[in-house]
Amino acid sequence: MTNLWNLGFRPFYLLASLFAVLWIAAWVLQYTGYFPPGAYLQGPVWHGHEMVFGYTLAVITGFLLTAVRNWTGRPTPTGLTLAGLAALWIAARIFVLTPFAEVAMTLNALFPLAVALAIGVPLVRAGNRRNYFFIALLLGIGVAILLVHLAWQGSVGVPARGGLVVGLDIVLFVISVMGGRVIPMFTNNGVPGAQARRLPWVERAALGGVLALLALDVLHAPAVLIAIVAAACAVAHAARLALWQPWRTLKTPLVWVLHAGYAWIVVHLLLRACAAAGWVGESLAFHALAVGAIGGLTIGMMTRTARGHTARPLVADRWEAAAYLLVQLAAVVRVFGGWALPAHYVTTVIGAGVLWSAAFGIYFVRYWPILTRPRLDGRPG
Repeated sequence: MTNLWNLGFRPFYLLASLFAVLWIAAWVLQYTGYFPPGAYLQGPVWHGHEMVFGYTLAVITGFLLTAVRNWTGRPTPTGLTLAGLAALWIAARIFVLTPFAEVAMTLNALFPLAVALAIGVPLVRAGNRRNYFFIALLLGIGVAILLVHLAWQGSVGVPARGGLVVGLDIVLFVISVMGGRVIPMFTNNGVPGAQARRLPWVERAALGGVLALLALDVLHAPAVLIAIVAAACAVAHAARLALWQPWRTLKTPLVWVLHAGYAWIVVHLLLRACAAAGWVGESLAFHALAVGAIGGLTIGMMTRTARGHTARPLVADRWEAAAYLLVQLAAVVRVFGGWALPAHYVTTVIGAGVLWSAAFGIYFVRYWPILTRPRLDGRPG
């Protein structure tokens, strides 16, 4: 078990996968009226809060603590310091289920600040200016968390949903940046002859469009502007994905899962445009991002980076491929199931939750021994 604290991806990938199973199961119980009352955060606000600032932030933390060490050649938290970060994240998850509102707010807001410090020190000492923006994004997540809690407590005159939307926009930018960096590289490394490529103007349009959407959401801009920007952004991300040659990856699960996850970003942006125009419910757009894009990209990255950083073969077995498919099915059912079968809406929500929990249950069981044992090559990490 001491190996668990060797590098950030180890505890946070395990915690995220276990939490994904338990939290979705708890949400289904609450949604169907079986979850006990008395929790500080409840309903869709609790559900959204834990998706963005619980599960997703845990995966981002594990990834950044690991990546920053590679980018800078300098240490990131390990041992007791890493265990302390994990304990802070766990405490934040627990206290939102208690009546102690101020403690829950403080713990949740402190966590991204602690992560910003953990990656900020090595980035600044190494002069790695290219990645300073991750510090700002983590600080932005901290502000979004405070906004959700203050709104929920009635201390500010905006709905809690506003903080969740801003948090999701920041996460969308993070996964868009990292997707652009690693998906073409992983594609070319894993699929001979794929010829995935990037064009600077497409990159600028895709990432700039996400930042523009974030600014519009912060400013509570008119729906027509959101619809126009979201639609244009969808076109840019679709062009970006096409340049990565996704159709060449179908025989390589460790790669196609990343392309499938990224495709849900395009779906999310199209649905956001449609929602702003009043054609569909906004929930469809945000579930496309949360279940499809975040779910697909995170489970793909958690398997690939865990294998790479423990010196195991970069090949997904049938269990991992099954987990990837379950996440994709969960996204399809959650986004389109209730839309297509409105009389069975609750059933589709439960079904999507079961599929999601099964996928991450597979990951937790399969990767517990990988993430708690030494690297196969005997190197530290």
